[in-house]
Amino acid sequence: MIVLGIETSCDDTSAAVYNGKRLLANVISTQLVHRKFGGVVPELASRSHIRLILPVIRQTLEQAGLTRSRIDGIAVTYGPGLAGSLLVGLSTAKGMAQSLEVPFIGVNHLEGHIWANRLENERLTPPFIVLIASGGHTQLMQVESWGKYQVLGRTVDDAAGEAFDKVAKILGIGYPGGPAIEKLAEDGDTKYIRFPRARLKSAGPYDFSFSGLKTAVLNHVQSIGQTETQFHIKDIAACFQEAVIAVLVENTFQAARDHQISQICLAGGVAVNKALRQAMIKTADVSNRQVSWPAAALCTDNGGMIARVGYFYLKQNQTSSLCLSPVPALNF
Repeated sequence: MIVLGIETSCDDTSAAVYNGKRLLANVISTQLVHRKFGGVVPELASRSHIRLILPVIRQTLEQAGLTRSRIDGIAVTYGPGLAGSLLVGLSTAKGMAQSLEVPFIGVNHLEGHIWANRLENERLTPPFIVLIASGGHTQLMQVESWGKYQVLGRTVDDAAGEAFDKVAKILGIGYPGGPAIEKLAEDGDTKYIRFPRARLKSAGPYDFSFSGLKTAVLNHVQSIGQTETQFHIKDIAACFQEAVIAVLVENTFQAARDHQISQICLAGGVAVNKALRQAMIKTADVSNRQVSWPAAALCTDNGGMIARVGYFYLKQNQTSSLCLSPVPALNF
């Protein structure tokens, strides 16, 4: 079975082809128009998807060396994400499925991030703990078996990637914030200041909160002024990044210990962060656990992970109705 995967949940227009053994193509077109606004503008995102979706699909099929007639099934993200962006991908997938007379299935974007690890390592076997950390989501999942998941913890306010973007805006270093802060932090002093690590007594033991940390950075910047901020900008970035990573690592390994799970996986755009990966490896070595993650192109939003999930369900003859609507707030 050859499955076409389509991903348009936010500002990346992507399509991929998976044949049951490997990705034949995985094309990602990132929208640069949002950078001057310091974040994703939903209306501009959906308009860009309309313009890009068909050329991206054509390029994907060309790279895979296939014609549309070779497609046996179509998988597409139907949530969570921006309503207008989701609608573009979903409408395109439905139209293609009808015209080609092939089965169609809607995929949970978060499940796609989990399955990106399977694309990287087809021998990966549950149970394992996965940390999904991206611009819109931060949550811990226990994968009991493929297709069966348990949410252990999630953010109660800002996602980790969202916090990176907001702090980058505070520091005036552009969008997206993750790569910009990571680059500055490489030469920063993590002992410059200790920013808070949220511990939420009213929430679950593995839940996250980054809103207070973002506010702490804002208060510090305002207290020292613009000149001093620019002088210590690398140090501030390093201390902020360290605070985020400390909470991500601690909650993840605490969940692994409590549930007696030895395998940990990372997923989502924040998983590309080198400092996070190094901290995960260091803690895994000490706790006698294994940690892994997908290649960078599979951590960010991409059609490959959607195609892989779609293949799994379509092979079991599970399909979606053509009446399926976008679900922007979809979760597990």
